[in-house]
Amino acid sequence: MNTPIDLRLLILVLASLVAALVMSFAATPVVKVFARKVGAMDVPKDGRRMHDHPIPRLGGLAMFLGFLLSTLLFANIDTQVRGMLLGCVVVVTAGVIDDIHPLRWWVKLLLQLAAAAIAVGHGIRIEVFTSPNLFSEGWLILGWLSVPITVIWIVLVTNSVNLIDGLDGLAVGVSGIGSVAMLVIALLVSEGNVAVIMAALAGACIGFIPYNLNPAKIFAGDTGALLLGYVLATMSVIGLFKTYAIVSFLLPFLVLALPLFDTSFAIVRRLAHGQSPMHPDRGHVHHRLIDMGLSQKQAVAILYCVSTVFGLAAVVLATSGRTKALVLLLAFAAIGTIAAFVFSGSHRQHPAETPPDGAPEEDGNGDKKP
Repeated sequence: MNTPIDLRLLILVLASLVAALVMSFAATPVVKVFARKVGAMDVPKDGRRMHDHPIPRLGGLAMFLGFLLSTLLFANIDTQVRGMLLGCVVVVTAGVIDDIHPLRWWVKLLLQLAAAAIAVGHGIRIEVFTSPNLFSEGWLILGWLSVPITVIWIVLVTNSVNLIDGLDGLAVGVSGIGSVAMLVIALLVSEGNVAVIMAALAGACIGFIPYNLNPAKIFAGDTGALLLGYVLATMSVIGLFKTYAIVSFLLPFLVLALPLFDTSFAIVRRLAHGQSPMHPDRGHVHHRLIDMGLSQKQAVAILYCVSTVFGLAAVVLATSGRTKALVLLLAFAAIGTIAAFVFSGSHRQHPAETPPDGAPEEDGNGDKKP
């Protein structure tokens, strides 16, 4: 981990980031026009929507073009990367269709499972779990369990990013912060190809976000949320779980702490109320912050800060074994403080939280499926 970073690699990473940024930024206005023509519009139709007029979706298509172009130009397309890109095509196709003509939730899940299976079939697998005990070295070889565990991880992270896509700029910004954290870690542990690919994803997010910040001119849609979640999930397996260091167990969870926490809490909350995990409500972190009186910009800024703290904690854990225990404790303390603050009794009930019997189910963007 103390190996000096190659200057040529830094130039390659910078080129990858800039190329993706420029392509994403330039393609977004074109995608916006295309979205209007094909009817991929997000129309506010319930109390959980934060906007009051139709806004084009499909913005993820611009990010995909930037990410794909940069990856093909600058990354080494080995078997694992090829599997990741093929899986991206599947989830982006699913997202485009869903943004134009909403799919049933189980159809989207099947397509996500197919994309995860493609990744696993190309060697993207969590083969080793290092001990989560900070004071114990060692690891567990998963064997055949690596296949279902990896598929579950990819689908979980993909949907976690999808579920936090509820405020202007939130999912794209949080994913961009996570991408930068993984980029820095990859550079520090000499995973050059992972660093180049994460630079492409970060650049795609940065190029798109000026159009997506409040007030948003275009949404990433399921196309963007599924793309971001899938790439973060697969690349975390390639770049973070592959490290035979004790901290490799913790790094992906810290980098993706916010979406994973929100999704886990949503599942527990809905099951505790006897509801389906896909039952729509206003219990997500961003909804809670809005219901506490914050504006969209304030809520997004707070969640950006939270994501940055966890990303920095992951970087520190990857680079300094002497401080990893302290940082981990601080991270858990931050989780506890945020949870106590956000999920306190100050959350007010909202009519959309209890839809009538027979109401359609929720997708990751808060949309209701027919």
